[in-house]
Amino acid sequence: MRRVVRLERVDSTQMTAFALAADGAAHDGTVVVADYQASGRGRRGRTWEASPGQSLLSTILVRPRLLAAQWPAYSLVAAVAVAEALARTAALAARLKWPNDVLIAGRKIAGILLESRSVGDAGTAMVAVGVGINLAQRAFPAALAARATSVAIETGRTVPGDAMLGSLLDAFDAWRARLEGEGMAPVRARWLALADTIGRRVSIDGVSGVAVDLDPDGALVLDGASGRHRVMAGEVRDEAEHAARP
Repeated sequence: MRRVVRLERVDSTQMTAFALAADGAAHDGTVVVADYQASGRGRRGRTWEASPGQSLLSTILVRPRLLAAQWPAYSLVAAVAVAEALARTAALAARLKWPNDVLIAGRKIAGILLESRSVGDAGTAMVAVGVGINLAQRAFPAALAARATSVAIETGRTVPGDAMLGSLLDAFDAWRARLEGEGMAPVRARWLALADTIGRRVSIDGVSGVAVDLDPDGALVLDGASGRHRVMAGEVRDEAEHAARP
């Protein structure tokens, strides 16, 4: 059974979720939702900025039933769940950018942050799956305008945060159950069906090639001049898009 903790203002939903777990609330499925994050974080130490009430800011606590090496799959589950929630709630056809961005027409509408810790006196392993979805923004600062979008911009209407959260959690629970019960295959197949990255020539931390596949462990497979390469993590840069910029 889910436990949803709703807060007006936090430093970050990730930090709050881990703090709750450390205080004994390590309940599998606890969800922290905030109206505003003072120190919201994205991947690689980036900040996640959103005015109060503009985004769905949430973290899902997971007590993993997988080997530690398989935990990155929860990020893929979250990405698929976000895409399905956007389709169900806002009729938007989202695409997935490896490793954990969700796009509409090439612009980012949602991001995912996966972190793990041992909490409490017993050292219980917990995975925090952070999900941020742009909902009500009507415009973005100039530096982000070409790269970011929101449900309001794409649809012309506002979707209630609770409706999006409900769809997100339903989809996340369903795909998590499949991952833990059936393995990576169904999640990988669904991710590939929604993938924006596959087929593009990209560069990731100095490794370049055409993204051709997603390995069962979540690694992106690039076909480059010197053969195939597996990339487990990194920042994807679309080489065609980069070359087209003035």
